[in-house]
Amino acid sequence: MRRVVGVLASLALALPMATWADTITTTNQTGTIAITDPNGGLGTIGMSTISSKGSQLTDFALGGFSASSTKGTGLGSVSFTTGALSSGSVSGGGIFAGGGFFSITGQGKWLAGLPGSPKGEAMLFNGSFVGPVDWTLDNKVGPRETFTLTGSLAGTLYNGTRVTGMTTQNFYTYNGQLIAGIGHITPGGTTLSSAVPEPGTLVLFGTGLVGIAGMFRRKLIGS
Repeated sequence: MRRVVGVLASLALALPMATWADTITTTNQTGTIAITDPNGGLGTIGMSTISSKGSQLTDFALGGFSASSTKGTGLGSVSFTTGALSSGSVSGGGIFAGGGFFSITGQGKWLAGLPGSPKGEAMLFNGSFVGPVDWTLDNKVGPRETFTLTGSLAGTLYNGTRVTGMTTQNFYTYNGQLIAGIGHITPGGTTLSSAVPEPGTLVLFGTGLVGIAGMFRRKLIGS
């Protein structure tokens, strides 16, 4: 009986930690983006999309585990494509539709340190954009322009856990390059977490477990 009480109490205390066990944060940089338009133009609403190419995964953290790349090397790659442009413009800022895809791939010996120890090359996250994707012109100084792409994500981690999160990708370009559909990726970040109950639900569930443990304890003492 004492063992049952101990297990229930431990579960109640560990519950908040367990719900956040599958949160990962990543950083990527370098590489380029391309504005694609099957019509051969640029910025056609309902047609144009943004895609990345050659962006390196530079930092990865999962719980107490973390890895960072050294200069000139990467931990893997980050790739994405948005849905089609739904409003605004590519050159001045607008909204792209959800969909497309967003993936994080790891490669190298560092993967052995992850829970489950994937080896060689592993798809660490595979998902897509959820809802609208914001494309914002942040600054324009002379020929240089900076943009930010922000969107919500949903998909699956390498261990099968379903997660949701957010990515913010930063870019710069120069006059004439964006017209040709080219931009350059500066450091961007992504955070993904497994779905968790609302805080009130956690408190009630945890309190209930403690109450059950107390009931067993009183019964044990009474006997």
